[in-house]
Order: sequence, then structure tokens, then C-alpha cells
Amino acid sequence: MKRNRKKQRILPSLEWNPALTPREIEVMQLLVKGLRNRAIGAKLSITEGTVKAHLYTIYEKLNVESRVELIVHARTRDLP
Repeated sequence: MKRNRKKQRILPSLEWNPALTPREIEVMQLLVKGLRNRAIGAKLSITEGTVKAHLYTIYEKLNVESRVELIVHARTRDLP
């Protein structure tokens, strides 16, 4: 008997939002999971300042103004 398992996507396709780079999508995924900037940086081997720069760019591209708004935006668009 086969189980119907969903494949867990590490990164959504760029069709989800072609304006975001793969790295910006990674940062956003970790933010949605609840990680703080320092933890995101540690996980991706980048500085906290680089995380902040990515978030600023993401906010601009998606026209959001806060972490909460970004999380809501990502969840309403089925980001894993």
C-alpha cells in the first residue's frame, strides 16, 4: 500500500515570486518559522547585518512594512 506523502520543498519555485532571489526566499522561510535575525544568519552562514539587508530588500519588493506583515504575506501565499 502506497502512502500519499507530500514532498517537503526546501525552496518554493521562483514562480511563487519571481522578484525574490533564492537567498531572499531562504531568509523569508526562516523568518516565517520564527527565527530571529541572528539565528537566520547563523543558519545561513551570513552576518546579522546581511540578514537585515535581505529583509529590507524583501520588504521593498513585496511592499510590506514589518516582519508580521511579511509573515502574513508569506502564509497567505502558501510558503512552506
